[in-house]
Amino acid sequence: MQTDFTIGIEEEYLLVDRDSLELAVAPEALMTACQADFEGQVSPEFLQCQIEVGTRVHGTVSSAREDLRRLRACVSERAAEHNLAPIAVSCHPSANWRDQHHTHKERYDALHHALGGVARRMLICGMHVHVGIEDDALRADLMPQLSYFLPHMLALSTSSPFWKGEDTRLSSYRLTVFDNLPRTGLPPSFASWAEYERTTGALIDMGVIEDSTKIWWDLRPSHRFPTLETRIMDVSPRMEHTLALAALNQAIVRMLCRLKARNLRWRNYDRFLIAENRWRAQRYGVGEGLIDFGDRSIKPMSVLMDELMGILAEDAEALGSLNELASLRRIAENGTSATRQRRVHAEALSKGEDPGRAVVQHLIDEFHEDL
Repeated sequence: MQTDFTIGIEEEYLLVDRDSLELAVAPEALMTACQADFEGQVSPEFLQCQIEVGTRVHGTVSSAREDLRRLRACVSERAAEHNLAPIAVSCHPSANWRDQHHTHKERYDALHHALGGVARRMLICGMHVHVGIEDDALRADLMPQLSYFLPHMLALSTSSPFWKGEDTRLSSYRLTVFDNLPRTGLPPSFASWAEYERTTGALIDMGVIEDSTKIWWDLRPSHRFPTLETRIMDVSPRMEHTLALAALNQAIVRMLCRLKARNLRWRNYDRFLIAENRWRAQRYGVGEGLIDFGDRSIKPMSVLMDELMGILAEDAEALGSLNELASLRRIAENGTSATRQRRVHAEALSKGEDPGRAVVQHLIDEFHEDL
């Protein structure tokens, strides 16, 4: 079983006007300039106020860091030429989805038609992490095992507590919007790659979907690359947190492969149980812990991360990502972007300031923190 565990990171950003701090349409000149700077790595997204970036394939998080830094810096610099600024957040704290319009591109026009009114509310951004697994059978084998950790990844990434100016009391409101789409949520458990192809192929053969890119599970085999693509996470305002979550994905996949080489595996838990942790992560972020099904108890995220770091230590050392994983322990203890946004919101209210503007400015500052 040979695999290099390469990684690729995709992030979606929102663009805001630097004066009003409200969402703004991405000018065609901005997109053209970014694409000229990074051919194939920057693209428009479903809504006109969004922009997407993707790193190249990297063997380590260290090598991905400079790529992602340059991408974020490019989008920031080009946006500034139009008095705009990017924010890496899964929901704008005060924007109304009714005021937004989708990008007129064949793929997005078709999506808008197929999804009807559900598509209108898609004012959300996420991040995706690809981990290279060449062997199809291995990807099918790893999917149900890796699914166990999806709620942990969501909890650590949560950045969408606000929707249309209101505190939703959720840490990831993004998922409540995204889950209205078909073919979302936790992936089914397939006994083999052939079963995966047979199941998804049924919809393709009948013309319900043209290919597996229209399957939006939290974790899926990529249609374009020989990778497993984790899609459950909110996008992170701070670049270093994005990299830490990518490192976690990579280390977990390596750990699962290491177990397989010893004829061992992570236990496959029923999707019903994993979904309960998914909800806890969506609702509380790192605040109320997740269920340890082996121990049959709810554990604080800091305890779960300590245990997971112990399990992944060998893998993180081999991948050169011990420092990145250590930062996840601090997130578990101190809170996520959702925690910080609520803090900024409360401080602005106490000073009689506009809390929505304060949160957006905070998100702009965090985007540029590591550049």
